[in-house]
Amino acid sequence: MQKTLLSFLIILLTVTTATAQVEPDTTWRRTFSAGINLNQAAFSDNWKAGGISSIAFNSHLDARADYKLDRISWDNAVQMQYGLLKNKGEEHRKSIDRIFLDSKYGYAISSDWNTFVSANFLSQFTRGYEYDIDADGNDRLISNFLSPGFLTFALGAEYKPNPYFSLRLSPFAPRFTFLADDNVAVNERYGVPEGKSVRTEWLAAMVQASYNRDIFTNVNLRLNYMSYINYKELSGKRIDHMFNSVLTAKVNRYINVNLMANFIYDYDQDSDVQYNQSLGLGILYTMQGFSVN
Repeated sequence: MQKTLLSFLIILLTVTTATAQVEPDTTWRRTFSAGINLNQAAFSDNWKAGGISSIAFNSHLDARADYKLDRISWDNAVQMQYGLLKNKGEEHRKSIDRIFLDSKYGYAISSDWNTFVSANFLSQFTRGYEYDIDADGNDRLISNFLSPGFLTFALGAEYKPNPYFSLRLSPFAPRFTFLADDNVAVNERYGVPEGKSVRTEWLAAMVQASYNRDIFTNVNLRLNYMSYINYKELSGKRIDHMFNSVLTAKVNRYINVNLMANFIYDYDQDSDVQYNQSLGLGILYTMQGFSVN
């Protein structure tokens, strides 16, 4: 099963970066951006006002490869975020860790509506800890790559009135939750039954909305929302919600200010809302409409 998932990741990554063409192909629209943001603070040992020396970096990569020919469309997206924080006297800790891949095949039934089938994958790169010491004096491991990993398929209709906004409605959206790390797969964590490594939710629905637009000159806002509804657990507190936002302001060709925020509500993970947020100044490299020969 892990080999199948890794193959799925490789295929989606390849689609977003390589489609061999000798001549420019107007059926494909490609975008790519990658950046690193840095934050640093330093205090002398005798600094009386208080404070602690620290250094942090956040990195992000966003890529799209969208195909359109007559009524047929095929949209592919990759979003990756990873960051580390190091305070003086402490080991480094993660500040953000996210992998999101999405592929959607659509067929237009009108100027604004498409029918579609899609697959998306959500996980993280490295181990995550709850920094309270356990009985053995170690940080408590709570997540890892593919632990959890969410693979969701969906069938439904999409409303796309313009290039920067879309709304997907999927009455059938089976999801597979994986826990590949046995040290994470305890106490029915992430809703996976004890002694199992996979949870399957066949009867479910999903709603997705995305917004990606330059709201001012050199200022881009990207919003992504997803809700997941298991028909067998149909109550308000059992509906999963995920929201991701990125606001990027370009100072010049390469320097940017970047504000990121992620919100998650998943009762199987925690009964409260989870969130992280980062603000940084960094380097951003972008490409649009390119061909890979």
